[in-house]
Amino acid sequence: MSKESPLKEKVILIVDDEPDVLETVADELDMAIVHKAKDYETAMQYLLGYTYDVVILDIMGVNGFELLKTAVERGFPALMLTAHALTPEALKKSIKLGAVSFLPKERISSLQDFLEEVVMGIGKPVWIKFFDKFGGYFNKRFGPDWKERDKFFKDFEESLRKSEQG
Repeated sequence: MSKESPLKEKVILIVDDEPDVLETVADELDMAIVHKAKDYETAMQYLLGYTYDVVILDIMGVNGFELLKTAVERGFPALMLTAHALTPEALKKSIKLGAVSFLPKERISSLQDFLEEVVMGIGKPVWIKFFDKFGGYFNKRFGPDWKERDKFFKDFEESLRKSEQG
């Protein structure tokens, strides 16, 4: 018998302008209560009108960074899920604006695992897990020295690892 997901009965908002992504995420997270928004205005109404355990935001097409600011202001852990804005700059901006993680859409099969980590950590960022799990992916995508080219990433990861050690 498999253990029950910590996402069971959690309220999650997914915002994406692609209906198939909304449906895929809703199917992946069928143990949770999932609200779906396909545009910025609808997402803002949800963010201001409900309380969420986790918010999943696309970057392009829905003004995801503005939605991220609102989610963080309301105290909702937010994960960025993107395909078109998969750049070191978008990753850096997501971190600086308070996202708890960042996931390429082509790795959507890892979404439940990341969200469970967020929920079990009570909304704490899962950046170390992100760097460990997707380091190779981003090395291929951005080049093997992408973290060294921008001191922000190197310093950020080092500070995370130091704080994890105590």
